[in-house]
Amino acid sequence: MVSFLTIFGCEKNKATSQENETPSPGDTTNLTYTYPIVDTGVETFYTDLAITSTITEGNAFYGQDANYAGNEPSYTDNGDGTITDNVTGLMWEQDMGEKLSFEEAFTKAEESTLGGYSDWRVPTIKELYSLILFTGQVNGEKAIKMFIDTDYFNQPIGNTDIGEREIDAQTWSSTEYVGLTMNGDETIFGVNFIDGRIKGYPKYKKSTGNANKMYFRMVRGNVDYGKNNFIDNEDGTISDLATGLMWQQADDGQSRDWEEALSYAENLELANHSDWRLPNAKELQSIMDYTRSPQTTQSPAIDPIFATTEINNPDGNSGQYPFFWTSTTHLDGVNPYASAAYVAFGEGQGKMNGVLMDVHGAGCQRSDPKSGDRNDYPQFQGPQGDVRYVYNFVRCVRNINNNKK
Repeated sequence: MVSFLTIFGCEKNKATSQENETPSPGDTTNLTYTYPIVDTGVETFYTDLAITSTITEGNAFYGQDANYAGNEPSYTDNGDGTITDNVTGLMWEQDMGEKLSFEEAFTKAEESTLGGYSDWRVPTIKELYSLILFTGQVNGEKAIKMFIDTDYFNQPIGNTDIGEREIDAQTWSSTEYVGLTMNGDETIFGVNFIDGRIKGYPKYKKSTGNANKMYFRMVRGNVDYGKNNFIDNEDGTISDLATGLMWQQADDGQSRDWEEALSYAENLELANHSDWRLPNAKELQSIMDYTRSPQTTQSPAIDPIFATTEINNPDGNSGQYPFFWTSTTHLDGVNPYASAAYVAFGEGQGKMNGVLMDVHGAGCQRSDPKSGDRNDYPQFQGPQGDVRYVYNFVRCVRNINNNKK
């Protein structure tokens, strides 16, 4: 029986006497968190361009992912083709087998008796994202190190012999985008454990109308994983009693580069707390609401208990919402240390053939350069013309029970 952790996110490099008290609702010291966030695995320190030595409080780039330890990834190989995540209480299929269509995946889950269990399911995007590690690295289309623990999980790469790219081995979830991407495509959210991103992928081939096929990793156990339990503390903060995290209710309406975002979070004082920080990628994704989107609810993809600044898109039109920085460096490209992950609460837009469109879906996770001249952005990058803002927004986080190392 897995015992969910109740203390996490401890700081690696400083001990303080900052408050452990929690505002309403009541005493939460003995909560069992049904949605514990697994740490990203990042222990390396970075500037905006390079690896660096340990960064301590008061120095530039303090507050990044490596400054804070979370629930260390922990798995058990059950010896029967299944892997148990000792943090989340989820049990996973070790080998995904062949690519399947969306409908075929649900049939497989229904019929599976792997490990002697009959309650397998296709994971939600939040369940699937629990497996990502940001110790991975990619260079464009070429795999370098997987964004998943390959000591436990079998992770294929794309077959270049048949014209695939190495990154064409995405793992799909059960989460369908409530909007449409590209030119009206029905879309499935998936995690690419080759390149370390969440994107929306077309459910059907545009040319034939036939179902696209992709990998699926079945899951069972902890049916509450990924379900938030938000409480408005009525002091500008929101507590999630499922994850043990407290959030800044409203962003401050300002865009920043990555260094500025880290500094803002570390220096924020809100609701009698001064231990705020920039969330890592997995923490920030945990508050995404995949039932919402600008297309369908005219809102960002986040519970309306939060307030999010509306911005104009690169064409100058209203109805877009910001990308939000995370503290997590995303290792990609010729200079793999120069980008950090963001989560898109608005549309994941790109400009293709001069037309701005939602190419990845509200709820995607990608990365932007950490620094650049504000006057040079937004830019458009890659074959899908992904929008790069570089100056992104911030929503700070702290631990409800902030027990320090």
